[in-house]
Amino acid sequence: MAQTAISVSAVLKKRFSVRAFRNEPVPPPVLEEIFTLAQQVPSNCNVQPCRVYVVSGAKKDQLRDELVGEVMSGKPAYPDFEWDVRFQGEHRERQFGSANALYGAMGIERADKQRRQIAMLRNWGFFDAPHAAFFTMSKYLKLIGAVDLGIYAQTLSLLMAERGISNCMQGALGMFPGPARRMFGLAEDAGILFGMSFGYADEEAPANKARTDRVGLDSAVRFVS
Repeated sequence: MAQTAISVSAVLKKRFSVRAFRNEPVPPPVLEEIFTLAQQVPSNCNVQPCRVYVVSGAKKDQLRDELVGEVMSGKPAYPDFEWDVRFQGEHRERQFGSANALYGAMGIERADKQRRQIAMLRNWGFFDAPHAAFFTMSKYLKLIGAVDLGIYAQTLSLLMAERGISNCMQGALGMFPGPARRMFGLAEDAGILFGMSFGYADEEAPANKARTDRVGLDSAVRFVS
């Protein structure tokens, strides 16, 4: 097992969603180590609902092309699970703040709709990452399964960061599930909830200069005793 020398606290202080990657795959033994360790995550009643499909190489490129074609066809999104939440109030403000941070770092003006659409399309191109993971579960599990998948994905993200591997969690990868469902041969009763692009960050890319803020502790946590 690889030796590590970075704490969870250090990872959380420096982490951000990476949206540009180097063309350098993660070695297979490292991938196997990370995903083996992630099997230790907790789940409701130990049902272990998460099934992950990791695509790399030629298959990843094929899926990228099919996804981009699907999105560019103009058809509306058709996720396997409910993704139609419209943010309100302070949540909407934070959504706008996140978009402004990203597009500002990339030098894209708010009125430049074309460049914003091109930047958005990079979601389905996996931001040029060498790998993408798709998180799936049985559809009947609904919210309970979604909680377990979130715990699993966050654990996976920390294990990656510990080894210098960056990622971006993407709800977008669940918006047009058809190409991935066909490639993975998913049964009708299984669904793709979300995905994650990952690999080694391109430190010089403008998109990776974007940073978002966090609300203060007093707004997020109440200690009751």
